[in-house]
Amino acid sequence: MGLLERLGGRQNAELRSQAEILSAAKGEAQTSRVQSAFDENLPSRKVETFTGYRPTDTSESTYQQLKLKIHRQIVSEMSADEQELLAGSGRSREEIQEIVAGYCHRAFDEQASIFSRGERLQIIADICDEILGLGPIEPLLKDSTITEVMINGASRVYVEQAGKLYRTDVRFHDETHLMNIIEKILAPLGRRIDESAPMVDARLADGSRVNIIIPPLALDGSMVTIRKFSKSALKVQDLINFGTLDERMAIFLEASVKARLNILVSGGTGSGKTTTLNTLSSFIPDDDRIVTIEDAAELKLQQDHVVRLESRPPNIEGEGAIAIRDLVRNALRMRPDRIIVGEVRSGEALDMLQAMNTGHDGSLTTAHANTPRDALSRLETMVLMAGMELPVRAIRTQISAAIDLILQQSRIRDGSRKITHISEVQGMEGDTIVMQDLFVYVQDYIDERGKSVGHFEATGLQPSFMDKFKINGVDLPLEIFEADGGRG
Repeated sequence: MGLLERLGGRQNAELRSQAEILSAAKGEAQTSRVQSAFDENLPSRKVETFTGYRPTDTSESTYQQLKLKIHRQIVSEMSADEQELLAGSGRSREEIQEIVAGYCHRAFDEQASIFSRGERLQIIADICDEILGLGPIEPLLKDSTITEVMINGASRVYVEQAGKLYRTDVRFHDETHLMNIIEKILAPLGRRIDESAPMVDARLADGSRVNIIIPPLALDGSMVTIRKFSKSALKVQDLINFGTLDERMAIFLEASVKARLNILVSGGTGSGKTTTLNTLSSFIPDDDRIVTIEDAAELKLQQDHVVRLESRPPNIEGEGAIAIRDLVRNALRMRPDRIIVGEVRSGEALDMLQAMNTGHDGSLTTAHANTPRDALSRLETMVLMAGMELPVRAIRTQISAAIDLILQQSRIRDGSRKITHISEVQGMEGDTIVMQDLFVYVQDYIDERGKSVGHFEATGLQPSFMDKFKINGVDLPLEIFEADGGRG
């Protein structure tokens, strides 16, 4: 008789009662162990709000030891096939809680004087997370308000929430426990990590991006960074509501995409470049054939005719890698109307510029840079990385002919994201690429809660490519460029 069948006879009324109580307790607090620090009436701060049962400081060690003991007992008594069957059997979490509770009875009886009923229920929940999910970080991954989870060794776990970083009370038993969770992350992906290959960058089944680096490269224990995948694509009105841009800028950007302008989104890590790129792509007409190229697929285009390509890392033998540049070259043979590259980092910038200059107008990409001018310098450097010995002036001429607009995206000190510049690339004067700002974000002051207060404003200048809007049948109200229209 299999283990699951044996356990079935132990799912008595008492176990079901425990599962029901636990389910109710968990239901009261689906938020997480942290909440947004941006309360309307209070200064920015860290707030621990996980209201599930947690052990007291004095019993933390015993709590962890008992949880580990029970989990190991389950693993030792249950074969790998049975564990897989349990996790993938379609059983509800409540049913699995009943099964886990059966294992917990004997251990609870031995520790009856130490743990409260609430702590016992929490142990059951934690073990369920170990079996069904990624252990201690499972509640963080389920919390929709958390956008990123950062594990700095076994005892320090941070999250990004509302654009700011907070340390949580989540921890792993030890480095071995953390490595077990790492293996659980990588196993479905067919990836391996060890001392000979101590770094992995991958995409999870739900689209989230994960980066892992372990000792000896990571000096203080294994490091895991998970950038969660948004369940639904944000629309431009969402970005307006967030204060990322204003309505005039949105009108201009929608018109620019429809008029087939080539746009580069520039910004630092975590500034929201991919979100903005995804929003821009929503303006592309449905009858265009779009080819997207990414390291890890994050874009969520809603158009019907979309071809998604993803690069591939080398295998264990160091062979079989397919780089972004290879995919850009291949995309040119796929009859694309537009090419969207998630991010240019190296020699693929040259191929992207050539695509923009050879009939693939309306293409989009992103790059890491701190200002629009820096973005141009970065493109120069990346073109040189392609290995072709081109004169600097020839590179700049190629860039100025290919790129129409640069959107500079920044993460402000208060955690908010802003499009701080929409700049036009006008062309060459001598050996210099000429640019002009069309819209900018001006910070007025920081309020008592540490929040940036500012406004978007037009510079009063009209772009030199106004004829492209007419050629493509796009109406654009000229009043959006009036210099005094954005304050307030």
